[in-house]
Amino acid sequence: MTVIPSLTLNTKDKMPMLGLGVYKATGPNEVETAISYALESGYRLIDTASVYKNEDGVGRAIKSSSIPREDLFITTKVWNTAQRIGSIDSAFERSLERLQLDYVDLYLIHWPVPGCYLETWKELEKIYHSGRAKAIGVSNFEIQHLEELFQTSGIVPAVNQIEYHPLFNQSELCSYCQERGIAVQAYAPLARGAYLNRDTLIRIGAKYGKSPAQTGLRWLVQKGISVIPKSTHSDRIASNADIFDFELTDIEMKAIDALDEKFRSSGIPEDMRS
Repeated sequence: MTVIPSLTLNTKDKMPMLGLGVYKATGPNEVETAISYALESGYRLIDTASVYKNEDGVGRAIKSSSIPREDLFITTKVWNTAQRIGSIDSAFERSLERLQLDYVDLYLIHWPVPGCYLETWKELEKIYHSGRAKAIGVSNFEIQHLEELFQTSGIVPAVNQIEYHPLFNQSELCSYCQERGIAVQAYAPLARGAYLNRDTLIRIGAKYGKSPAQTGLRWLVQKGISVIPKSTHSDRIASNADIFDFELTDIEMKAIDALDEKFRSSGIPEDMRS
């Protein structure tokens, strides 16, 4: 079992550097089985969202696990619809009910819905102060969104969860967040497999006996970025965690930096497109 290191959030809570993303894991018992594999491999962070339609399964997996609740780090997110109708607290309570939890470790605004996200953040602040979320943060926020948030709130988001991988290197946004005490977490860190055949990653990985996927994940964690690769296969789940026993050189890090082509592998919701 892999021991996964953590980073310390601005709330003083610790968040694992690697977790399991469960996007699209909606088949019969699919998310429960994936989480079981992940927990056996040393994972303690599980990332879901109300829009993934699998919080119930995540809740069942947590309940059937023998791992103490305080050793787990559970993230979920509020969806755009709830932001638009202003029902943040009730959406959060429904998430808690589905997860069968008294609190989550991290609650995120899934997307910065125009005209809504500042009010949504105020509701998240109330949830945070109530103790029902140990930390609150954002997802898919760019610098402009964070600047607006800082003008209206004294609470700095604990996390900004963004798409980040060798083909989409958001270094400016990452630096901005980290300089302000906002942890960066990468979703789609494997770019849905888009960089696994790149010569640079194959060559660098071969030096360490690692796959291109492991090399790409290592590149991220070496930047201080937490990663949440999605998989439902036991071998891949274990392989994705096997990235903490080697270190890339500065030259290798820069070579992977150079692969950036601003390629977004995940879709932007219809209601967020201008």
